[in-house]
Amino acid sequence: MMGSRQPSKPRRRPICHRQQPPSSSMARASQAEDWSPNGYTSPLPPTCLSRVTRELLDLVTNPLPGIAAVQDEDDLGRVHALLIGPSGTPYQGGFFYLVLRVTEQYPMQPPKAQLMTTGSGQVRFNPNLYKNGKVCLSILGTWEGPCWTPAMGLRSVLLSVQSLMNEKPYRNEPGFASASVKKCDEYNDIVQHETLRVAVCEMMEGRVPMPQLLRQEMRSAFGQHYQYYTDLCRRHINRDGKPMRDPFNPGQAKFSYGSVLKRLESVNQQLSAGAGSS
Repeated sequence: MMGSRQPSKPRRRPICHRQQPPSSSMARASQAEDWSPNGYTSPLPPTCLSRVTRELLDLVTNPLPGIAAVQDEDDLGRVHALLIGPSGTPYQGGFFYLVLRVTEQYPMQPPKAQLMTTGSGQVRFNPNLYKNGKVCLSILGTWEGPCWTPAMGLRSVLLSVQSLMNEKPYRNEPGFASASVKKCDEYNDIVQHETLRVAVCEMMEGRVPMPQLLRQEMRSAFGQHYQYYTDLCRRHINRDGKPMRDPFNPGQAKFSYGSVLKRLESVNQQLSAGAGSS
């Protein structure tokens, strides 16, 4: 389901750049308010369903590095995807669970998308990935910029979301493209910590329900990244107790690498025990 090679650095794609809205801005603004996949249960027309099935088959036969996707067993218009944070970024090795829902207008209209890896709605992982799960991408109609076209598909959406997880996500924010390296590094420190705490520990601890096939992919990838996780914790454990000053998500959170390390070790022990008893 997922490529076996290490997730590569994704190509940057057009994201949320402010520009003059097109003539259809009123319609797109209305669509942007209706971004969540929840509440869509209508059966899909045969042509739409055929398109979704064909796209999912293509993702299996031609997998994207660090991405896996499966169709919901009960709602064929719903797609569950797992994105593994690309190497060389503060998201490296994180498990980001995304739910997509196509509507009867697909592919004339984009799917709805929601990020489920949010620490129960407490963590904003990116200027474009809100803590309520909203994904800010122009092709989804949730921001101004290049519009969706019927030639795009699920692959386009997954690659675009993955491209948000780049080396300097601080610069994804409009107006911050020329931000200093210091600002970028400070934000990366926060994202890196929260990736380990939420996108690895919480996901592996089963706090977010997800399809079993994706959970199996996650367990396999955890073992491949485990040394990286623990090395990172030990390298930065001296930051414990210091405040995380997140410009996009103000709060009282503090670094806690020691606690994260213990949770990682516990997850690893449980996986090892399970493998030994099978």
